[in-house]
Amino acid sequence: MPKVTIIGNTTWGNTLGTLLGNNGVTVTLWARSESEAEQLNHEKHSYASTNDIAEATDGTELVIVAVPSQKFRENITHIKHHLNNRTILMSAAKGLEVDSGKRMSQIIAEEVPPLKKQICVLSGPNLAKEIAQGLPAASVLAAQDIIIAKNAKDLLRSPRFLIFTTDDVVGVELGGALKNIIALGAGMIDGLGLGDNAKAAFVALSWNEVVSLGLALGAKKDTFYGLAGLGDLIATCASTLSRNHYVGYQLAKGRSLAEISTSMPQVAEGVTTTLAVHQLTKKLSLEAPIAKIIHDILFQNKPATELIASFSKAIKD
Repeated sequence: MPKVTIIGNTTWGNTLGTLLGNNGVTVTLWARSESEAEQLNHEKHSYASTNDIAEATDGTELVIVAVPSQKFRENITHIKHHLNNRTILMSAAKGLEVDSGKRMSQIIAEEVPPLKKQICVLSGPNLAKEIAQGLPAASVLAAQDIIIAKNAKDLLRSPRFLIFTTDDVVGVELGGALKNIIALGAGMIDGLGLGDNAKAAFVALSWNEVVSLGLALGAKKDTFYGLAGLGDLIATCASTLSRNHYVGYQLAKGRSLAEISTSMPQVAEGVTTTLAVHQLTKKLSLEAPIAKIIHDILFQNKPATELIASFSKAIKD
């Protein structure tokens, strides 16, 4: 029986653990503390939990890292000495590292060079709470070596969780990360009560910017119009389960970013991704005017009410 290791006692990590466990896969979730592991085991999930990283990774075929993007490198550094040369490493995070602007697969390749050909990434319209409830969903697994993606797919797929494969790692990661910036703006528009027409226009025109940025960074155009792009965008901009939409909505209602972030038990990846994209586009001399608008609202204290006016100006320019 295959063994999979989940890194991260997160909503997504626990959901993937349950999904795999229900598929008959032996799953061990690594938690940071003994108390976390004991609590998870007490809840009697379809997977086991431990805070012993050596135990968690012993004999594993696949390691899924399901932690926030800003904690990703730290976790890879912690586990890398416990991996063998056959281990497949999967990123289930949707963000960019703030300081470097790097994607999660790039971080893995830097930290664990011997396994760089065994990296894959998972992304798509995957609201964890719906999947945990057994509702149907679909996702995309990307790897430079498509065989790696297909091997991981065989472990994860189920009748209610369909998985497609691609070799466009860049496009899948950027689609998952950059749509969160748009979801922040969509939430602001909803919070301002500007209606679905305004939101649809904002989302559509913003997505053009994402596609242009993705192509400049080496992604394939078709990826942005599939599950890992447009599909994920729709779910994140429309669902009340979206953390990024929630942050944008609350900002439009007058709450500060600090207050909103402190009150949330989980991370809204779009906040740090907006900062990373702002720095990355400046470094590479790329244009991303809509991302800059969102950045200025988040980090320059501009009111959310300026979104539409600034957005309209950016499009004209």
